[in-house]
Amino acid sequence: MNRDLKISVIMATYNMPEWLEKVIIGYENQTYKNFEVIIADDGSGEETKRVIDQAKERAIIKITHLWHEDEGYRRQTILNTAIMEAKNEYILFTDGDCIPRKDFVEIHAQFAEKGRFLSGGYCKLPMDLSEQISKEDIQTQRCFEVKWLKDNGLKGASQLRKLGAQGKWADFLDFITPANASFNNCNTSAWREDLIAVNGYDERMRYGGPDREIGERLENKGIKGKQIRHRAICVHLDHARGYKTKESLERNLEIRRNTRKTGVVKTPYGIEKLNG
Repeated sequence: MNRDLKISVIMATYNMPEWLEKVIIGYENQTYKNFEVIIADDGSGEETKRVIDQAKERAIIKITHLWHEDEGYRRQTILNTAIMEAKNEYILFTDGDCIPRKDFVEIHAQFAEKGRFLSGGYCKLPMDLSEQISKEDIQTQRCFEVKWLKDNGLKGASQLRKLGAQGKWADFLDFITPANASFNNCNTSAWREDLIAVNGYDERMRYGGPDREIGERLENKGIKGKQIRHRAICVHLDHARGYKTKESLERNLEIRRNTRKTGVVKTPYGIEKLNG
């Protein structure tokens, strides 16, 4: 592993301060230290700012808070801003509702490879278990232990298999999995220069697949996904999705169909638009 690889962790959030606090604790307990955190905030209120300011005061990790006005769902816009603000050559995307296991950043650093982006997975938790996880559960890492999660009500063989996989077994499961190595905002990493080359996220897109679409444009450019879903582990806290609409899903599917059909690499609705 290249411990000289400098990573910018871009973490999207919107008005989930309790979840964000737990996620930040997860990054404060990473084995790999050569990273910064950029919180891409799609217009959250004061409680989110308070959580971030408290983390800055602890000064365990370097945090930059990027915020824009709440004018509806504009997540792709703030993510593009974060890409341009990132100080480092390699970017790890995650969400403010995904607690990383202590080796999360280390695994992404270990498998970073030119000409590829990394595709991780997640273990989705029910609401009661999401609420139950404490600071101590994160610091001791018991919230990633299969027995602890099962004892506290988590079901689902696929979810538990990801968490239980270790070493060569995790390598083997990633090799044989039928799941596509897709770009997923909650657990994906890529080279900053590749993200800029495809002009970042398509800002026309709302909820439902904009991360997949940038991944498809990276693949059109020849940047292929690499599977690490059983090795880079995070637990996904539950929440409502009031911004999910039939219209946004249908529009996004049409954009994605066009991306695949035409082989487009560089969206005209991305980063460059930000710069004028």
